[in-house]
Amino acid sequence: MKERLVLLGTKGGPAIRPLPHGGSGPWPTSSLLEIGGRRIIIDCGLGVTRGLVDAGVRLAELDLIFITHLHSDHVLELGPLIHTAWTAGLKTPVTVHGPAGTADYFAGFLASMRFDIELRIADEGRPDLPDLICIIEFSEGAVLEEDGLSVRALRVDHPPVTDCFALRFETDDTRIVFSADTAYFAPLATFARGADILVHEAMLAAGVDRLVARTGNGDRLKQHLMASHTMAEDAGRIATMADVGHLVLHHLIPADDPEFSEADWLAAVAETWDGRITIGQDGLEIALPAAKAEIGRESA
Repeated sequence: MKERLVLLGTKGGPAIRPLPHGGSGPWPTSSLLEIGGRRIIIDCGLGVTRGLVDAGVRLAELDLIFITHLHSDHVLELGPLIHTAWTAGLKTPVTVHGPAGTADYFAGFLASMRFDIELRIADEGRPDLPDLICIIEFSEGAVLEEDGLSVRALRVDHPPVTDCFALRFETDDTRIVFSADTAYFAPLATFARGADILVHEAMLAAGVDRLVARTGNGDRLKQHLMASHTMAEDAGRIATMADVGHLVLHHLIPADDPEFSEADWLAAVAETWDGRITIGQDGLEIALPAAKAEIGRESA
């Protein structure tokens, strides 16, 4: 398994909109992290299943899933992903780590699909789906220490959600941090200190008013966005304070407005960050530093 980060969905918020010239815009938040021999999915927004297949992942080989918080653009497709993997031949256990309430979500999903699940077990001889899935609810601190992989969580500032967590994944060679959804939160810089890659949410100030005008939520939505999300400049500020190797922006707000291009994002972040930067796009694959070093040794 090559070590890589794949941005499966890079849009902030749950809505899906058509592009001006046809097709759909970017999909809500989900990422694939293959590190230390583990295949890890971070968040399961709408489109995660298709994104994984497009990235060449066999769904029957699901391993670990982490949910940062229970907003729908991060958890809506958790149940459908697992069910689809099961119909694709999943027979091995999958562990889902999520905040308080994740077990209730999955129990509700199983209840809604009870007819189909029981029928397929009896008619197709499939394993009992609930027996394959282990839900572990976590809070701040150590989340996982297993087979050389360490995962820690930091509670971030995403009102009105209180259980929203940044995640830090570490092996002997690699450190990857996901900000989750958060307002500018200085302690995140300490949490991300020295990370090879910081995947941080970002918002363009110039796009906020255009976004709320399109959605019709008006002042209420704008108040939420300004209180709960990070301006691109502040994402750069966190990366600088943390001295990370590579800043990757995702959960972009707005992500589907044709008035804004990658140049707008780069210009905003350049005010506070002068290091390596990637503006997220659905399906974008980034080789992890350890994987690049291995490629270099093989070609030497």
